[in-house]
Amino acid sequence: MAEAKTTEKKIPVLATQAVENDNLKAEIRRLKSEGYRLVTLTCVDLDEEHVDLLYSFDKDLEMVHLRMQQPKSTPAPSISDILFGAFLVENEIQDQFGICFDGLVLNFENYLYLEEEVARTPFCKYSVIRKDAQ
Repeated sequence: MAEAKTTEKKIPVLATQAVENDNLKAEIRRLKSEGYRLVTLTCVDLDEEHVDLLYSFDKDLEMVHLRMQQPKSTPAPSISDILFGAFLVENEIQDQFGICFDGLVLNFENYLYLEEEVARTPFCKYSVIRKDAQ
């Protein structure tokens, strides 16, 4: 594992493989066919325009991580049609960060954890304000 040097100590850096929107599903299918299982999906708020989506997989205690930089204004492709259990974490990211997923097999539309009166996404440091659907 790579390490980042600081003045006080070395901190392990997560090794990731960069993927783009258009090849994410192919990579997910490849990992699934090789016997990897989805561990989790993590969202990291980068700035006002982008987040990183980190897809973590495991096979025989070997971890593989995919990193996709995602514009906040564009829906990310859902992987729930390939790995059904991903619908939970994708819905959670919608609730907490305001990122939409295109093709989500079971979409709670930002109400998996949040109540209707919640107007802002709680974990997005550059907040996304929910607009009423008209």
